[in-house]
Amino acid sequence: QVQFVESGGRLVQPGGSLRLSCAASGSISRIYAWGWYRQAPGEQRELVATLVDGGDTWYRDAVKGRFTMSRDNAKNTLYLQMNSLRPEDTAIYYCNRASADWTTYTNWGQGTQVTVSS
Repeated sequence: QVQFVESGGRLVQPGGSLRLSCAASGSISRIYAWGWYRQAPGEQRELVATLVDGGDTWYRDAVKGRFTMSRDNAKNTLYLQMNSLRPEDTAIYYCNRASADWTTYTNWGQGTQVTVSS
């Protein structure tokens, strides 16, 4: 089982920046793909970005050019640098492994709330 602890979310004005962190622990050695996800009020959870071993990344169109996902292997920590934030980025952000069947995952952390508002 893998545990995730997300942090770094807060209220920020439109155009601002945040860096989210995710500390992963437990059986992580076999995980080769990681993801950041978000769930806005009244919406389904969605995949925001992925990072695989080797460094390849993927971003959903809505965040391309604004968000950057990275990982510190020594610290078992994932990051999501978010720039030029928009009100529509408001959501609870989660990290987890990434795979095609991610919608079936049941093991989630508590997430971190990001609110973009003036």
